[in-house]
Amino acid sequence: MRRGLSLALLLLAGCSIQQLAVNKIGDALAGGGTAYSSDNDPELIGEALPFSLKLMESLLAESPKHRGLLIACSRGFTTYAYGWVSQRADEIESSDVDAATAQRLRARSLYLRARDYGLRALALRDPQFEQLLRSDAKRAMTLMRRNDVPALYWTAASWGLAISLSKTDPEVVADLPLVEALILRASELDPNYDSGAIETFLISYEAARPMGGADTAARAKAHFTRAVELSRGQLASPYLSYAESVSVQQQNRAEFQEMLQHAMAIDVNAVPEWRLQNILAQRRAAWLLARTSDLFLEEEPSEGGPR
Repeated sequence: MRRGLSLALLLLAGCSIQQLAVNKIGDALAGGGTAYSSDNDPELIGEALPFSLKLMESLLAESPKHRGLLIACSRGFTTYAYGWVSQRADEIESSDVDAATAQRLRARSLYLRARDYGLRALALRDPQFEQLLRSDAKRAMTLMRRNDVPALYWTAASWGLAISLSKTDPEVVADLPLVEALILRASELDPNYDSGAIETFLISYEAARPMGGADTAARAKAHFTRAVELSRGQLASPYLSYAESVSVQQQNRAEFQEMLQHAMAIDVNAVPEWRLQNILAQRRAAWLLARTSDLFLEEEPSEGGPR
């Protein structure tokens, strides 16, 4: 009996050591984003991210309640889908509609995977969180605390992006109020999160929100101003977001070009940890500038012509 007890204790100790090792590696992966975010080669990072994401998923299989890994997966799948898969779809659409459609379907699937990891992170606060969110979002949000903001943000971002690619799927689009509940709670708890990430999100959200009211543009502009302030004008994303969502919607060609040119002028080396996201934003800004005539109904006035 003693021998059996000793063996059981040994096995339990082995399991504990393995779990500790998994958690330690998970902590390192969840917190070690600088090597990616400061890189200047988007192609290299785009090829490396799938391996990193699958590694984190394999660790989550061993430690399914690792908060850092859940948030890192939500962030990672969202970033990969937006920066590489969805952007590629936009770039090839004019030459290959079928391939672009396939890319968007893949991006949507990745966004939903990211959303699910975010929901799992939020469910660490309450196992019934998603059910409560769907039945009583206001009450669900009262459970959230300041340290839930990263999970709130990335869940809202991935979910919102999935909805943007699901315009023909009313069941998915119907979840938009849940996205609003998540991002507004994040804003209440930490309005300055990640140097204005929430404010940048809200620029696009205001422009896309159905029945936003007559002051939609004013609210979007306020979010833009705050996002630029929080990022000290060193992030291209607020300019990109405003140009793509608000300026196009209002058919303000001059403002559109001014915003994107400002985004292009940002020094990507000024803040090393923002280098990659600025490079990706500038790449999209250049692509949008090349499509100006496709996005605006009126031709740009010729020099000396009527205005």
